[in-house]
Amino acid sequence: MATFFETPIEFLKGVGPQRAVLLNKELNIFTFGDLIQHYPFRYEDRTQFVSIRDVTDEMPFIQVKAIIRKKEIIGAGPKKRMVVQVEDETGGLELVWFKGINWVSDKIQLGVEYVVFGKPNRFGSKINIAHPEIEVLTDKNKTGGYLQPVYSLTEKLRSRFLDNKTLAKLTRELMGLSTGKIRETLPQHILKTNGFISKPEAIVMIHFPTSLEMLANAQKRLKFEELFYIQLRLLKMKMVRQHKLRGLVFHDTSLLNQFYKQHLPFNLTDAQKRVIKEIYADLKSGVQMNRLLQGDVGSGKTIVGFICMLLVVSSGAQCALMAPTEILAQQHFANLTKFTNAMKLPIALLTGSTKKSQRKEIHINLESGELKILIGTHALLEEEVKFKQLGLAVVDEQHRFGVAQRSKLWQKNSDVYPHVLVMTATPIPRTLAMTLYGDLDVSAIDELPSGRKPIKTIHKYDAHRLQVNQFLRDQIQAGRQVYMVYPLIEESEKLDLKHLMDGYESVCRAFPDIAISIVHGKMKSVAKEYEMARFKKGETKIMVATTVIEVGVDVPNATVMVIENAERFGLSQLHQLRGRVGRGAQQSFCILMSSQKLSADSKVRIETMVRTNNGFEIAETDLQLRGPGDLMGTQQSGALDLLIADLGKDGQILKQAREVAIHILQDDPDLLKPENTVIKAQVDSMRKSMINWSRIS
Repeated sequence: MATFFETPIEFLKGVGPQRAVLLNKELNIFTFGDLIQHYPFRYEDRTQFVSIRDVTDEMPFIQVKAIIRKKEIIGAGPKKRMVVQVEDETGGLELVWFKGINWVSDKIQLGVEYVVFGKPNRFGSKINIAHPEIEVLTDKNKTGGYLQPVYSLTEKLRSRFLDNKTLAKLTRELMGLSTGKIRETLPQHILKTNGFISKPEAIVMIHFPTSLEMLANAQKRLKFEELFYIQLRLLKMKMVRQHKLRGLVFHDTSLLNQFYKQHLPFNLTDAQKRVIKEIYADLKSGVQMNRLLQGDVGSGKTIVGFICMLLVVSSGAQCALMAPTEILAQQHFANLTKFTNAMKLPIALLTGSTKKSQRKEIHINLESGELKILIGTHALLEEEVKFKQLGLAVVDEQHRFGVAQRSKLWQKNSDVYPHVLVMTATPIPRTLAMTLYGDLDVSAIDELPSGRKPIKTIHKYDAHRLQVNQFLRDQIQAGRQVYMVYPLIEESEKLDLKHLMDGYESVCRAFPDIAISIVHGKMKSVAKEYEMARFKKGETKIMVATTVIEVGVDVPNATVMVIENAERFGLSQLHQLRGRVGRGAQQSFCILMSSQKLSADSKVRIETMVRTNNGFEIAETDLQLRGPGDLMGTQQSGALDLLIADLGKDGQILKQAREVAIHILQDDPDLLKPENTVIKAQVDSMRKSMINWSRIS
C-alpha cells in the first residue's frame, strides 16, 4: 500500500521521463503521493452560463455559449492579432488572440456553436476576451460544466505545454488508479464528532468537487488533519520535555531582592511582573524551561531577562545571552554592565572581534565558574566556549538564528539541559506561535513602560518633501535627532529606488549646515561603530541608513524616523524600524514616505502602521498579507511546509485541532488505545520523513 504512492511520477501515463524531470524541478513532484497532494489553490466556476448582454468587465471569469460569425487577422509584426466575432441570441462579443494565431485559426469554424471561457476586459466601448479557452458545444458540455481546479504552475511548465488542463488530466488519471488505495488517517470518533468526510472522498473532492458545499467539506477535513498532526507532534514534544528533561532548580532570590531595593532605576510594569513570576515558577519547578517571551520593541524584555539571570546566578550557576548582531550584543553588554558593576557580578562580552588575549581569559574564567554572565553573538556557540554550569540561555531576536544553531547552546552542559528563554520583538500572531512554538510556553509583555508616549505615525507622498524637510529642521532645532532609512544600498536595475548614496546626497543638499552620519551593511564594522557612536553622542544629527539599524540601536534623543519607499518594506520590518524611536520621554514621530502609486497590499500595510502601534495587531495583518513562510523565515526549520492550511485564515480550525490533540494525549499519551491505532499508524509513517528538531526550542 505504501509503495503505490511512492511510485516515481514518470510511471504515470502521460508523464514519462522528460516531463518527470520538469515536475521534479519546478513543483517538487517526485512521486504519485506528491502529485495527489499538489492541491488546487483556487477553482473556476464552470457550472453557470452567462448571456452575452449581461457580461461586464468587472466579472472575474465567465462562460458563454456562442456562434462564431466572423474571424479576421489585423495588423502585422508584433501588432498582429486575430479578432473573432461571436454572438448568442442576446448580443455579440469579441475574442482576441495575440499568440498562437495560426494554430487557433485552423481550429475555429464559422457558423459553429462553441463554449467560450475567459476573463472579460473593456477595450474602448467594446467588451472582449483575450486568449479564451474554447471548445465545440456538445451534449456533454451544454448543461454547464463543473468547478475547474486551478493549480500553481511556473512559466517554464507552461512554455513546455504542461498547463493547468494537462495537470488536471494527469491528476484525474492518478485518481482512477488510486481507488481503494487511499487509507483513512483520522479515527472514526474524530470524523463523527466533527462531521468530517472520509479521507478518500476528501481527496477526490479537493481536486474535482461536485459542488461548492463538497469543496468546503473537503477543505475543512484536510486542513484539520494537517494542523492536527502538527499540534499532536508539538504537544507530544512538550510532554516528553516536561516528563523526561530534568531542569536545574533555582529558588535563591537574594540577588534579585538586592537589585530591586538598590539598583532598579524604574518601576516594573504589571506585565513585566507577571512574566517574571511565570519564569520564576519554571526555574524552581525541576523541569527544563523552554519559554518564548514576546514583547514590542521597548517593552522592557532585556531587564526581565536580566532579573531571571539574577535568580540563576544567586544559586551559583552561569548565564548566556546570545544576540544576532555585534551592535546588539554590545548594546546589551553596555546596558547590563551598569547593573553588574554596581552589584560586583563578573560579566564579559564575546563577539567575532574580541581579541585573542581577551578570549583566552574569558575561556578560563568561564570554565572555572568565576565568570557569571556571558553576552555575545554566534561566537558563544563555538566549541571552545565551555561553561562550568550553564543554568540559563537567553536568545534575543530568536528568528535570526537557525534551529541547528540554537541546539548547540543545549549541548553546553553534559549532565542537564540549561533553561532556555527565547525573546522576540517581532510579535508572533497566536496561530503562528501555536504552530511554530507549540512546544514552548509563551509569555507576552503587552504594555509599554509608563512615561512612554505612543509614536505618532504619518504617511506622506514624495510631493510633500519640502514640508517634511521643514518638520525635520524644526525637530533638530529643538535638540532632537533623526533617522532616515532607505531600502537598498546599490541601484538595482529592476527596482527604480532612490538608493542610499543618492538619498545621502539629497539629504546633504537639503541640510547643508547639519552634521550627517551614514551607515550600511557593506561598511566594515569599525567604520559602522564609529558612525553609530558619533550619532549616539549627538555629534551628528541625522543618521542615513539601510535597515542595519532595525535591530538594536538605542538612542533616546532620536525622536524622528523617516522611512523612504515605505511601500517596499514588509509590515513587521516597518514596525521594527519604528520601534527605534520613542525611547525617551519626548513625543516621537515615524514618517512613511512613498510614491503616489501603491499596490493594494502596500496601502493596507501603510494604513495599518498609521492606525495602530499594537505589535500583535500588526503581526496578524502581516500574516494575512504575506502568509506564514515569509513572516518568520520558517523555511529553515521545515516547520511550516503546509499543503493546504493557511495560518492567516484558518485560526479557528487550528484551535479546534489543538483542542482535539490535547484531549487525546491527556487520555492516551502513548496512543495505545484501539480507537487511536489509526493516529499511531499515521504518526509512525510521518516520523520516517521528518528531521527531529523536537528537543530544540
